[in-house]
Amino acid sequence: MALRETDISWQVLRRIVHDWAGTAAELAEVRSLVGGCVNTTLSLQTREGLKAVLKIAPHRVNPLFMREAMQLQLLGEAGMPVPRVYAWKIATLDDPHSYLLMEHVDGVDLGQARKQCTAEQFDDVQRHLADLLVKLHGHTGEQYFRPASENAVRFDSWPAFYRHVYDPIWQDVAKSPLLPAKTRKQIARIHDRLEKLVAHEDRPRLVHWDVWATNVLAGPDENGKWRIRALLDPNCKYAHAEAEIAYLELFHTITPTFLKEYQQTYRLSNEYHKVRKLVYQVYPLLNHVHIFGGAYVAPLTAAAERAAGVV
Repeated sequence: MALRETDISWQVLRRIVHDWAGTAAELAEVRSLVGGCVNTTLSLQTREGLKAVLKIAPHRVNPLFMREAMQLQLLGEAGMPVPRVYAWKIATLDDPHSYLLMEHVDGVDLGQARKQCTAEQFDDVQRHLADLLVKLHGHTGEQYFRPASENAVRFDSWPAFYRHVYDPIWQDVAKSPLLPAKTRKQIARIHDRLEKLVAHEDRPRLVHWDVWATNVLAGPDENGKWRIRALLDPNCKYAHAEAEIAYLELFHTITPTFLKEYQQTYRLSNEYHKVRKLVYQVYPLLNHVHIFGGAYVAPLTAAAERAAGVV
């Protein structure tokens, strides 16, 4: 297929394919996939039938590709189904394209799986996702930090680390004219009291930190049973695992079937349901307003109103 002038050149893609599959490999098809805000995400297929997914940032130094590659490796070592990383590169003056090339995994995202599955099949998917996160959260650390990040700052205190993650985001959104004054005051009170509101007695646990429908691929196995095929786009941290569960609940990634299965191992306390979940659900929406703007102001306002009652 011919690429538009605004797309990555065919010559650049061909060189990446040659570096990966050898100079005899010929690029046959390129398709756009849903990607991030900055990067272009493409499906590549050779005439020989080899497939890969390419995330590429043209004319941009993007060290996040290195971090994503390392985090995919970390999740794979933790027993998670993730795409294999074939190659990654950070742009230089001589080669001004940053990219991450990885395995193509067949499957549909969780939203499509819900439409294609029977209720029983989707319960199987939810149980499998719960089993995977139980396994992931079983990997613990001594401190809270971002793994696979250069010069990662480490914290003994979870509230201190949580504040470190969200302080810059809150400082930016607090200045936005999009944010109602009442909501700004509510979030400020929550942020000032984080040490009390999110305190817990658990230890740091490895989390994916961005498990939502688009980042989960599912499909039937050889016996027709629907399973999770891959977890995508990690933003890993050693964190309080409840924050990950609150995120899953916020974006309706999970169902009661998931929660029942997950709590066979990790029981969610009353403090989670009554306090911490409400607080944890404010901050991803704060980040969404930071990234995407006004579309998320109403959900953020509603979440801040719910959490204000526990401050």
